[in-house]
Amino acid sequence: MQQPVDRRTFLEGAAAGAAALAWPGWTPLASRGLDDIQTEIERRHHEAVARLQQWVRQPSIAAENNGIAEGCDLTTQLLRDAGFTQVTKLPTDGVPGIFATLDAGAPRTLGVYFMYDVKQVDPTEWSSPPWAASLVEKPGVGTVLVGRGAVNQKGPEAAFLAALHAIRGAGRKLPVNLVLVAEGEEEIGSPHFPQIVRRPEVLAALRSSIGVFMPSAAQELDGR
Repeated sequence: MQQPVDRRTFLEGAAAGAAALAWPGWTPLASRGLDDIQTEIERRHHEAVARLQQWVRQPSIAAENNGIAEGCDLTTQLLRDAGFTQVTKLPTDGVPGIFATLDAGAPRTLGVYFMYDVKQVDPTEWSSPPWAASLVEKPGVGTVLVGRGAVNQKGPEAAFLAALHAIRGAGRKLPVNLVLVAEGEEEIGSPHFPQIVRRPEVLAALRSSIGVFMPSAAQELDGR
């Protein structure tokens, strides 16, 4: 009998998988013979920022049913643009999920977890309008993008998609296939997430994965 997997267990496993997949002693791409990808990253920087701004400017608040349908549609389009060939919206008793795959012809498959919802906002608490996705100069830091979801979680996810664009732009293939599951209710406790991951086709795809990666924001002021 299949043992139930709650949201906390899944996310803790995702975080552990991300840590296990991290490169020890990270070095620049160019020194690893991947300078063509580094060149694409730099060439596409403004494109990547614009993509994140578009995403942040779309409200997607499950707690208020604010922009959820539009947020789901935008996320599916961003996944297709990044190279996912199968992108399917999965209905639930609440907010729909997304199931996407990218077949790179690789011997191994990696699971990826996304969320497309964000928390509510009180505009009076913001130094810059939360839906403007403005580029703001911060002393000691530089130019930053300010907006609801820029850190949790659209920013890290947009960085992941930017990497996919750069790899493809360099004429390279991913070293792993990808199986992605996204939800739009993380900020209200993922009440219908089981209805997404327990679908037979999703379960079968995840079972073939070596782990689950969850993009997350973790960067020090010195760039580490």
